[in-house]
Amino acid sequence: MYPAPSVILFSVASGLGFGYLAFLGLGVVHPTGIAAFFLWGLGYGLAVSGLVAATFHLGNPQRALRAFSQWRTSWLSREGWAAVAALVILSPVALSDWLTLGWTRGFGMTGAALAIATVGCTAMIYAQLKTVPRWNHWTTPAIFLGFAVAGGALLAGQVWAAPALLALGALMILGFTLGDTRFAERGQTLGTATGLGGIGAVQVFEQPHTGGNYLMREMIYIVARKHALKLRVIAVVSAALIPALILFVASGPLAIGVAALFHLIGAAAQRWLFFAEAEHVVGLYYGAHG
Repeated sequence: MYPAPSVILFSVASGLGFGYLAFLGLGVVHPTGIAAFFLWGLGYGLAVSGLVAATFHLGNPQRALRAFSQWRTSWLSREGWAAVAALVILSPVALSDWLTLGWTRGFGMTGAALAIATVGCTAMIYAQLKTVPRWNHWTTPAIFLGFAVAGGALLAGQVWAAPALLALGALMILGFTLGDTRFAERGQTLGTATGLGGIGAVQVFEQPHTGGNYLMREMIYIVARKHALKLRVIAVVSAALIPALILFVASGPLAIGVAALFHLIGAAAQRWLFFAEAEHVVGLYYGAHG
């Protein structure tokens, strides 16, 4: 799949933002006054910037609101509703922390649940696709939620953030390893894609048309194995190992900020690979796999 920058920015920023907002909503981090203004602003900024970036990948961004009408069948629509609900319900809690109003945190717990649900819905947009075997696996929602929880714990300065990051690193490695075999496990070939497998081995003689098309641009993307390996190492080391090491040896806002920067770099590398390595079965028709 083509790794569109807007979708990478969306999934990385919104995942971290909603993960952090969940910690703020639960009161695990309870800033007041000007500190609350900046910390809640960070969470909202990450979440909203990610959602805005997602609209740039739409064919017609002006029709984005129409996606909200399909909540019965669309994970994208459910994600939109969960995101808006989380941001709205958490706003009184943010206001109370900022102005030290002392309001109950009942809204915070509901908002935190919706924030995590938003990340879950984002993951299910991809995990539901049987046409992309690498995504159609339990590791997809696990990794998305793992980034939200571990990243949120990192920004929230939790003592267990370092172990959570290490667990995320292990989960990423598992996702890469299991993902490499998913396409072959489905048993799909060029013969099954064309329906001609029953008469013998099938191979591409010529492309079905003389120019490129949408399917070839969006659904078929080939990344060299050596580059993929390097990016996997960068993803695991930057998103998990380096931030965990920083948190083990240092504390305070500066350490958290540096660790978060490395975490974002690694998250971007992992998410780029998430799309670039995803093989859509339509590629079989064009001889792009197997």
